[in-house]
Amino acid sequence: PVFAGMKGSAIENFSCVIYNIFLMNCTWQAGRDAPADTQYFLYWQESRDEEEMECELYIKDENFRNMGCIFQNVSKGDEKAYFLVNGSSKGSLIQFYDEYIDLYKIEVLPAPLNVTADCTRGSAGCIITWRPPLTSHEDAGCLQYEISIQNK
Repeated sequence: PVFAGMKGSAIENFSCVIYNIFLMNCTWQAGRDAPADTQYFLYWQESRDEEEMECELYIKDENFRNMGCIFQNVSKGDEKAYFLVNGSSKGSLIQFYDEYIDLYKIEVLPAPLNVTADCTRGSAGCIITWRPPLTSHEDAGCLQYEISIQNK
């Protein structure tokens, strides 16, 4: 059955972030009613065509329970990625948690590159230029920027 397992044993507050173009960090909290010996395991599938992969580098809490994962060499396609976190315990069945996520929506974009400001004495303004940051997006031209001038 889909919801087999002890109620309240599935993970909570699942969250993933992609940073530095190809790294992804996922974290979660243990289910509020999960037994103390519950261990969680994260699997994900980048697209329907890809194989499901288990986390290779778990983040552990003070009780050595898996509470997150770091993935390397993540590529972002157009499909939603599938995430599944299941758990095991010696004395109880643990509910699983699953979610589909658009990877492009969770990417933290780096700052623009080569930002320069050209302000001449006689003019009333400045020309500010930059290069788009390195991202996984194929069309970096779709990024919009906001300039906040702190000192005049």
